[in-house]
Amino acid sequence: MKKITKAVFPVAGLGTRFLPATKASPKEMLPVVDKPLIQYAVEEAIAAGMTELIFITGRNKRSIEDHFDKAYELETELEYKNKQKLLDIVQDILPPSVTCIYIRQAEALGLGHAVLCAKPVVGNEPFAVILADDLIDGEPGAMEQMVKLYDETGASVLGVETVAREETGSYGIVEIADAPQGRHRVTSIVEKPHPDVAPSTLAVVGRYILSPRIFDKLSTTGAGAGGEIQLTDAIAALLKQETVLALPFEGVRYDCGSKLGYLKATVAYGRKHPEIGRDFAAYLEQLKN
Repeated sequence: MKKITKAVFPVAGLGTRFLPATKASPKEMLPVVDKPLIQYAVEEAIAAGMTELIFITGRNKRSIEDHFDKAYELETELEYKNKQKLLDIVQDILPPSVTCIYIRQAEALGLGHAVLCAKPVVGNEPFAVILADDLIDGEPGAMEQMVKLYDETGASVLGVETVAREETGSYGIVEIADAPQGRHRVTSIVEKPHPDVAPSTLAVVGRYILSPRIFDKLSTTGAGAGGEIQLTDAIAALLKQETVLALPFEGVRYDCGSKLGYLKATVAYGRKHPEIGRDFAAYLEQLKN
């Protein structure tokens, strides 16, 4: 059984819900305190043992590449001014053992198409998919929890959490059956079902471990909900040939694709920040009074 070493980050979306902030800057570069969303996602992948990071990018996404590249001028300036702490922060964004690969998605044809764009690099290996919009605060990280389950079973794994029934129309929703050792086997999955017909309230929330067979399913999957190639539809086809498990991960998810979720994440991470957390928490207490 092959280890999971490759992580795919679909980052080609336009981020229209955050306009005008995302008019010229990627939504994945929106900062939560002092790190952009994409860096939190990358750190989660690295903590789970992944060393090849594959970014599916689009127009106006160059700043993502720049963020993970070496910044010669900045580093030289910080070194010259003897700002060692800041220099360490800049140089430690990625470990030396990690490789970044960038693939351009020419057309925004959906999440499924974005994942399919990674096929030439992923090849015939299992891999992870992480959506930076979903910031998950867990210890260990959500992806590390999922890799552990994959290592035990060899099965594809979907990160899931329970949502309110009225919210099922915003997610891929799974139906599960109990499997040996208390595991949850996915029996069906549907993209954005109306609350009246949703098979459950268990939603897939931006974390996947998938077998390479998913590429065959994606290549024959037509346009689904929203006229896009849906990863959910390909997973539904995959279910007919192999086991897919659902993991209700331990941790708190912040939907940073929405303004409210993004603000909640900023407050939560600000409160626990080692540098300003105490002062920020005191400020929030003042606001309550």
